[in-house]
Amino acid sequence: MPQDPLSAGTLYVVATPIGNLSDLSVRATEVLREVDVIACEDTRTTRPLLAVHGITGKTIALHEHNERDASSKLVEALKAGKSVALVSDAGTPAISDPGALVVAAAHQAGLRVVPIPGANAAIAAYCASGFLAERFVFAGFLPASQGARRKAISALDAECPVILYEAPHRILACVEDLAALLGSDRELVIARELTKKFEEVVRLPLGAAKSWIEAGTHRQQGEFVLVLGPKPTDTQADEGDAERVLRILLEDHSVSDAARIAARLTGGSKNGLYERALAISADLPAIKPRKPR
Repeated sequence: MPQDPLSAGTLYVVATPIGNLSDLSVRATEVLREVDVIACEDTRTTRPLLAVHGITGKTIALHEHNERDASSKLVEALKAGKSVALVSDAGTPAISDPGALVVAAAHQAGLRVVPIPGANAAIAAYCASGFLAERFVFAGFLPASQGARRKAISALDAECPVILYEAPHRILACVEDLAALLGSDRELVIARELTKKFEEVVRLPLGAAKSWIEAGTHRQQGEFVLVLGPKPTDTQADEGDAERVLRILLEDHSVSDAARIAARLTGGSKNGLYERALAISADLPAIKPRKPR
């Protein structure tokens, strides 16, 4: 039995695995085993998961095509004292999946709604991205048509990481549009087939994303989460400019002269540029002295 006994007339919003069936939590398993009804995005997808965990409860379909009608029936069942679990095909319901309408209807009817947290593809990809930020934006799926997609990309918040979902047949077009509109140097994390056998997570510049995907036909298959890194700050851009200037100057100048000239050109700290020039020069190949003419 669950640690907290199920309450009659309660809607449980239950997260299910996004791939690895072992990711179903103990609490989720208990709730699914004890509720009166399990509302599934697709019963054919959910039943194998239930069977693996020995769950034999009643299932009904609640998907994007019947959500409004199914929500009304579920609210009536909840009012009659039934307990209902809401699940999607994978991950957390109502996150780019059906479920929001029935949750809203339950709230409107004054019924209790209890989240049973667990797997979520967006959060799984973000925690594996390594982007350091105080906030992020979840933008879900971009529009399918190129014109609408490019318009949506142009409106994305550039100051923080942005999490996107994308279909395999549109992944190449999506990364091409992202690079064209946001710049090839912007960083991107591609998370493919999370928690599944052929899972891949890679972080690279947007300009390299298309080549990475095209490197193998398998990389154009499966489910994708994209985490777009924040736009580089002015400070980061200035540091990049200073380093490029130093590398050019060090081809023909000493470390001290390169730092002095770079400071005049960029407005940066001479001492800081000198330390950076020292580090760069240590990595540069030795330059043979030119023979006098």
